[in-house]
Amino acid sequence: MAEFDVVIIGAGPGGYVAAIRAAQLGLTVACVEREAALGGTCVRIGCIPSKALLESSERYLEARDHLADHGVKVGSVEFDLAAMHARKDAVVKANTDGVAYLFKKHKIERVHGTGRLAGAGEVVVETAEGERRLRAKHVVLATGSRVADLRGVEVDADRIGTSTEALAWDEVPEHLVVIGAGVIGLELGSVWGRLGAKVSVLEYLDRILPGMDAEIAKEARKVFKKQGMDIRTGVRVTGASVKGEKVTLSLEGADDVVADRVLVATGRKPNSEGLGLDEAGVQVDGQGRVVVDERFATSAEGVYAIGDLIHGPMLAHKAEEDGVALAEMLATGHGHVDYGLVASVVYTDPEIASVGRSEEELAAQGVPVRKGVFPFAANGRARAMARTEGKVKILAHGDTDRVLGVHVIGPRAGDLIAEAVAAMAFHASSEDVARVVHAHPTLAEVVKEAALAVDGRALHI
Repeated sequence: MAEFDVVIIGAGPGGYVAAIRAAQLGLTVACVEREAALGGTCVRIGCIPSKALLESSERYLEARDHLADHGVKVGSVEFDLAAMHARKDAVVKANTDGVAYLFKKHKIERVHGTGRLAGAGEVVVETAEGERRLRAKHVVLATGSRVADLRGVEVDADRIGTSTEALAWDEVPEHLVVIGAGVIGLELGSVWGRLGAKVSVLEYLDRILPGMDAEIAKEARKVFKKQGMDIRTGVRVTGASVKGEKVTLSLEGADDVVADRVLVATGRKPNSEGLGLDEAGVQVDGQGRVVVDERFATSAEGVYAIGDLIHGPMLAHKAEEDGVALAEMLATGHGHVDYGLVASVVYTDPEIASVGRSEEELAAQGVPVRKGVFPFAANGRARAMARTEGKVKILAHGDTDRVLGVHVIGPRAGDLIAEAVAAMAFHASSEDVARVVHAHPTLAEVVKEAALAVDGRALHI
């Protein structure tokens, strides 16, 4: 039986990053992964391939509709869907190969197979060659999450699919219905809408982007409508039937909707089955999440869990930080993640990004707030780019001026939010952000102006 300091089950962003950090700190590490390629859902069939298609479809639309505004004449513009998929696959392979290289660099033993707990400090792995047993002082569960089921709608991986299938369709659907107006649904709806599909989004709640600041979500809905996306909120899908190449969706209290393809994007749930949790005495909550303490320890001695398996936002970067913190705790006794500063980003066009608390959350908590808002339309760089939709919104404490939340819709919002996260990590006030020199002309100046606007002294509006 091979022995290690740490055995990790799962090589997604949480697992592979935990493995790397633990190895950097001098621990011997093995990582068990059932898929042939490393990187987990994010790298193989999630974050990375979706961003590749978002980028390709955005460039196509730019060439077709907007380059002429810059004096660039390109003639007739067409897209090659097969080439887009080939590029996407190449991007994915570069990332999975990169993880494999890092494993070799840090002397992490990669075990290809399906792992489960088998008593104190033991992991059994079902491999193609048979059963293999590993022993470790610490066992880390990092098996991530999968698409949540929707009652009455059975995924057939053809007409009715999840994000996995929607990333690989070999033709553009005439009419795509997306069930769920969250991040995944809006991103993939944007991809296929840009390529010519009629896109309808059905959301059970009365708003899109649940959890994000309502003012920003409301503006996003207007933008998506302008782009041709038909969004219906307060709609409950009760069933789906497939006949030939058509799908009929049944709605509560409304007429049926017929589509060529349906994307189910109603959230995700933890991959906590098949890990031997009951036998090992690992406690799971009512939502299938592994219960852990502040040090990621489960109810079974020597067993830990991170990422989408446990509480908190199901985001790759949150899982990575879990992995780093846990590895540092195991090696040094210390590690930390500030879950109040995990940014959320939607990679539509324009992008949407958020960190900290929303205006609604602060109001519900009775926190005094001062708000500063500045539009990209008043920014020189945004004008030069012809990307003037959106704004930056900063929420600061009414008494102390400490920044409590930053919400952005606009060009490169996913990059701009990093400044807000860094400022908030060091308990910055809006005055601090406003006093920092921002290069001109840059999109980042919108953040500075929003900070100035908290005190009613924005300069360029």
